[in-house]
Amino acid sequence: MGVDGSDRWQGEGELRVDRQAEVTKAADALRAGGLVLLPTETVYGLGADASNPTAVAAIFEAKGRPRFNPLIAHVADLETAGRIADLDDRAVALARAFWPGPLTIVAPIKDAGAVCDLARAGLDTVAIRVPGHRLARAVLESFGGAVVAPSANRSGRPSPTTFADAMAETGDKAAAALDGGPCAVGLESTVVSVLEGEARLLRPGAVTRAQLARIVGPLAEAEDDAKRSPGRLALHYAPDAPVRINARAPEAGEAFLAFGPDAEGPTIFNLSPTGDLAEAAANLFSFLRAADRTKPSAIAVAPIPEDGLGEAINDRLRRAAGFIG
Repeated sequence: MGVDGSDRWQGEGELRVDRQAEVTKAADALRAGGLVLLPTETVYGLGADASNPTAVAAIFEAKGRPRFNPLIAHVADLETAGRIADLDDRAVALARAFWPGPLTIVAPIKDAGAVCDLARAGLDTVAIRVPGHRLARAVLESFGGAVVAPSANRSGRPSPTTFADAMAETGDKAAAALDGGPCAVGLESTVVSVLEGEARLLRPGAVTRAQLARIVGPLAEAEDDAKRSPGRLALHYAPDAPVRINARAPEAGEAFLAFGPDAEGPTIFNLSPTGDLAEAAANLFSFLRAADRTKPSAIAVAPIPEDGLGEAINDRLRRAAGFIG
């Protein structure tokens, strides 16, 4: 178990026998070059064999994703990660603390054949993680290699955190699809680079800056390493309606994502009535989608504290609103 309590990430026990057939079908589809809808504790992913450039290209086509944006390689365990990436002592310490779980480590590539050039956006590094969702790891164990699995939405839209939303976005592109229930975290993984010099926080997530600092010391800002992480586009995670952040109240015609008590109404979606940041993170993308379905003039979002997990929530909201966070 990681120091973050990673045993809570969705299904650390044995899989039911009736799910083994689904796992086998998904692994076989990956080997055949097909795409798979894969549940993780963060968001649903659209997965492909990381070593197969044709399969990886099919992800970009399905998502309409810019090809300069690298993908995260998902593997079953630290041993597999160590064969693919050159993990120094800092990376291993982070992996032991937070894997399986919502942390992606960017490190120098060791086996370029395991994660193809297209998946790495031509970089000499690889973004890699061990997901905490038991069903995802069962597929990875059965498949045996790395699977790139960006969020299963069309590029730029809110990431899907339910099976229904994932199917609505890219389900028609998948050769297999696994329903793992609602995602427990609801935000994409934290991304940290461990290259020469200081460790850098490239994308905030459920593993917070403070938790990382306890392992590797203070983190530098992204700077030139930003290109090595997914999820760094200025406009990202966006619904169809424009997003207005740090709003104290909705204006006429707007839907409202509230945070805290005493917020009710037909187009009000309360991220957390108790002001719980973990609950707000888990609800963020599904509530953005729900608000968007009301066809509002805009989606106003209440101020979210910047501390802890709030850093990651605000990063996603700034990008949804079209600002570089």
